[in-house]
Amino acid sequence: MKAAVLQESNGPLVYRDWNVEANEGEKLLEVKFAAINRRDLWIQKGLYPGIKLPAVLGSDGLVYENDQAFLVNPNLDWGDNPRVPASSYHIRGLEKEGTFAEFTAVHPDRLAKKPSHLSDEQAAALPLGGLTAYRALVGNCNVQSTDRVFINGIGGGVALFAAQFALAIGCEVHVSSSSQSKIDQAIQLGATGGVLYTSDMWGKNYKKQVGGFDVVIDSAGGDGFPQLINLCNIGARIGIYGGTRGTINGISPQHLFFKQIHIFGSTMGNDQEFSEMVDLVDKYKIVPHVDEVFRLQEINKAFAYMKNKERFGKVIIDCSN
Repeated sequence: MKAAVLQESNGPLVYRDWNVEANEGEKLLEVKFAAINRRDLWIQKGLYPGIKLPAVLGSDGLVYENDQAFLVNPNLDWGDNPRVPASSYHIRGLEKEGTFAEFTAVHPDRLAKKPSHLSDEQAAALPLGGLTAYRALVGNCNVQSTDRVFINGIGGGVALFAAQFALAIGCEVHVSSSSQSKIDQAIQLGATGGVLYTSDMWGKNYKKQVGGFDVVIDSAGGDGFPQLINLCNIGARIGIYGGTRGTINGISPQHLFFKQIHIFGSTMGNDQEFSEMVDLVDKYKIVPHVDEVFRLQEINKAFAYMKNKERFGKVIIDCSN
């Protein structure tokens, strides 16, 4: 079979022959579509723990068995504690061969029936990003329909899922971006409003304009994080699942403890949360936003497109023959 293989850090992915063997209990299933996540970019750059090369990347997948479509749960060996993963925990697409291939080996307990309202491309966008957003928003921040929710950095897959899930639950949702176009698109999807995080004191000023928030979801960290503190109501919960802008500086501890703010570090989620996330998508007919689709042979073009600042939604890989 053919796969897109990362052979060296900072190198291109190579479209080549690759042999996948199914372990005991696994099935070798055809991958129709996969999706790129930032995790894949970090691995390619060599900025991820436990990298062993060569490797087939890709955590998200839509596979077929007997003409039935299934989502691939990227979780492997979470363990018995629903709050934190076991030391053996890993994610498909590195230690376990990923979905940037024509076939992948999957245990049946990693499969979830595709929600019928989704196309195959839309379904392939869901697993990793949807699970990450669900745990940050629901599992950790315990969002309620009465909460006002702020999503920082709208446009990426996880941020969009967080916004869509919060809207489905009944929350009022606001967003931020460096692009007014992305804010406008989020408003078209149901967000109430948004703010450019490129302006000075944007968090403090936006709170004066529209009021505070009960739940804040962030993927960036960095020097802009204190502005999220400014947005918070008393007792607010912040879920952070990424650090694209690096080290957080400039936070006054008083702003945290006087406002009784809870900060939850969040990554991926357990199998129960994956099941609940798929059920939420099915119940409310949530549709992942697909930005662009590339062929498996175009994997490096797809990786380059991930850096497009105007990208809004997921980048999908067509792995079919």
